Amino acid sequence: MNLGFYFIMAAQFFSALADNALLIAAIAILRELHEPTSYEPLLKTFFTLSYVLLAAFVGAFADSMPKWRVMFISNGIKIFGCLLMFFDVHPLIAYAVVGLGAAAYSPAKYGILTEYLPPRLLVVANGWIEGLTVMAIILGTVIGGMLIKPEIAQSLLAFDFPYIDTGIDTVAEMNLAIIGAIYLIAAFFNLHIPDTGVDHKALKKNPLYLLHDFNHCLKLLWRDKLGQISLAVTTLFWGAGATLQFIVIEWSKAALGLDLSKASMLQGVVAVGVALGAVLAAKLVSLRKSIRVIPLGIGMGLVVIAMVFVRDTRVAMPLLVLIGILSGFFVVPMNALLQHRGHVLMGAGHSIAVQNFNENLSILIMTGIYSVMIMAQLSIHIIIVLFGLFVAGLMLMVKRHHEMNQRQFDSVALLDDTSH
Repeated sequence: MNLGFYFIMAAQFFSALADNALLIAAIAILRELHEPTSYEPLLKTFFTLSYVLLAAFVGAFADSMPKWRVMFISNGIKIFGCLLMFFDVHPLIAYAVVGLGAAAYSPAKYGILTEYLPPRLLVVANGWIEGLTVMAIILGTVIGGMLIKPEIAQSLLAFDFPYIDTGIDTVAEMNLAIIGAIYLIAAFFNLHIPDTGVDHKALKKNPLYLLHDFNHCLKLLWRDKLGQISLAVTTLFWGAGATLQFIVIEWSKAALGLDLSKASMLQGVVAVGVALGAVLAAKLVSLRKSIRVIPLGIGMGLVVIAMVFVRDTRVAMPLLVLIGILSGFFVVPMNALLQHRGHVLMGAGHSIAVQNFNENLSILIMTGIYSVMIMAQLSIHIIIVLFGLFVAGLMLMVKRHHEMNQRQFDSVALLDDTSH
């Protein structure tokens, strides 16, 4: 890997770090405003909606100019969302603007990998990007939590620059200023990402054309024999992963007697496992062998069911790490394969936009189903069993569908012309 790739990684790390710290800051502001508790998960909903509603446009936008410029502009939108919150715009609206920036950022972030690197390095690159993103999620949540601790917040507020009146008088303003500075660091790295020299398509002005083009790309990827398998796996993974976050919190309270702060730490344990699995996949799995990891998805679903038998935190932690490792190990090669097929079929930005649309729609649907089961007062242990069987069952169906495809064509042949 050369220096340009490390600039891409640094930009992604600091941007994701700020996103996750801002989520905690936004929750703290909602509580200061005495908004209903139900508004807190709505932050995630408002953030995610942009990925689904704007998928037809952000992919075309990402392919219309150099990816570093798209990332820089998108990061600017995130900073604007942060500023809106600083100037007392409601957190739900402000965080939705940040989600708009994130939706535009994502096709460029992943798309530049397919333009900048040869296919043989895509699994390695995805392993690093996914691992760093997970680290940013963990560290961003920790930083966000630390910034709202009264003793830390007050000591930071008490600090004054000589002869300068910053105008920062509250904990919320101080948090948002620090998070805004992290976004600026990400923007600095965006400016140092090299241009890949790939030709770009002029952005069409007609929204109906863009919708038609996106629909064409959506069908193209779902009909491709390798694209449909990798897209099905990553779509299921992200929907399941988002739902598992909520399941872990509820299960921690019911089975382990943990409060919210300690339950959040267990979420971090899963994330550490995902990072480990991502790194292992980067080292051990080539793009050509990526399809062989599908059985690990079935295993992940079955291992989740084991949670219902656990009553001790010392047992829970290694189990959650194992779930994370299985998740990271099977999703990273699938992600790389999907990017490769998408780049070949339609261009990197369009491909990632299609991927984001499916994955975030999956998040909205699966977390919605989880909310309905909770409202129906189903036991968390029943939910865990249903969740595990659902994931394992769907992954088994994907595996069988791929085996049927293999009887009709040679999947390796699709990679032969570009994988060397």
